[in-house]
Amino acid sequence: MTGLQNVSVRAAAAARARSFTESVIREMTRVANQYGAINLAQGFPDFPMPEPMKEAACAAIHGDVNQYAITWGSPALRLAIAEKYRQWYDMDVDPEREITVCCGATEAMASVFLALVDPGDEVIVFEPYYENYGPDAILAGAKPVFVPMNPPDWKIDQDKLRAAFSNKTRAIVVNTPHNPTGRVFTREEISLIAELCQKYDAVAITDEIYEHIRYAGGHHVLATWPGMRERTVTISGLSKTFSCTGWRLGYAIAPYEFTSPIRKVHDFLTVGAPAPLQAAGAVGMAFDADYYNHLALEYRARREIMCSALDEAGFKYAAPEGAYYILADFSEISDLESREFAIWLTKEVGVATVPGMSFYSRPELGRTVTRFAFCKKLETLEKAAERLVTLQARV
Repeated sequence: MTGLQNVSVRAAAAARARSFTESVIREMTRVANQYGAINLAQGFPDFPMPEPMKEAACAAIHGDVNQYAITWGSPALRLAIAEKYRQWYDMDVDPEREITVCCGATEAMASVFLALVDPGDEVIVFEPYYENYGPDAILAGAKPVFVPMNPPDWKIDQDKLRAAFSNKTRAIVVNTPHNPTGRVFTREEISLIAELCQKYDAVAITDEIYEHIRYAGGHHVLATWPGMRERTVTISGLSKTFSCTGWRLGYAIAPYEFTSPIRKVHDFLTVGAPAPLQAAGAVGMAFDADYYNHLALEYRARREIMCSALDEAGFKYAAPEGAYYILADFSEISDLESREFAIWLTKEVGVATVPGMSFYSRPELGRTVTRFAFCKKLETLEKAAERLVTLQARV
């Protein structure tokens, strides 16, 4: 007898880890694999990334670029990021003092929360929201304040946005193009956010990972608005633009007063992003406009296949203006709640989605919606469409 059975370790998990669930998105990938379903749940492509970037990564590895990069990013990648923002958005960025390369935009967001938000601060989040934002706030000890985006067109409720701001507001998370709805925020909406941030001395934390995947509207970079450069952290990355979600390369652009603490937190979270992949990332960041135009056209074709399939299957939805998701209402198809419906759809129809409950602070708000990701080959989407056509007969 070791006596270990008499040792009390109280709760196995800390209170902060008990206050949120595991990722439902990643869980649905496991469910899809279990039942051999087409995975339209997790947002990763099933087609190859650009060949020049793969070749550059291999060359870097064979060239022995395999040790730690500078913690906040290789000079070549930071220079490439700064040059891209100058060319695309007329935004001057200091690569030495204002860019932090992270292990994906997800880590960049977590680092920003931990670096800039104190326990008890309020952070405004538009709802529905990408599932990581809630746990990020909780891990920082902050209080998320949710502002609704109203179906069917998912516009911001501007009156509720104004009411959400107060002297307790430390930050607002602005994700455009938006996951999971596909909304692209208008110039009017961005201007209102800028006005309120300045009025209440709040920080804007933007998630612009889908900036080049748009079908309507322009991409408005909040940091370029008058009075916003000094109070905005711009987060983006390479995962979606270059179809390399497994590379985990993201970045945060911020004034030095913010960058210094962000870099400290990032350093102790992950030390740094993979060195050879950063070398390849610099190659991708230098692609010309033709690449981005082609990317948008290819995703437009995928969107059309997905929308046609959902129409025929009986879903109700707003066609996305950007990103590669559709948050669809299935209430005219089934009385199941969203988690039960997503599991049923995976098992019985062979198409995996993400239950809408995972995008809301109160699960009941997402009871009748589910998210489809269409970042797949055309043949994958056509196969999914064939399965979805049979949905009505299976209900």
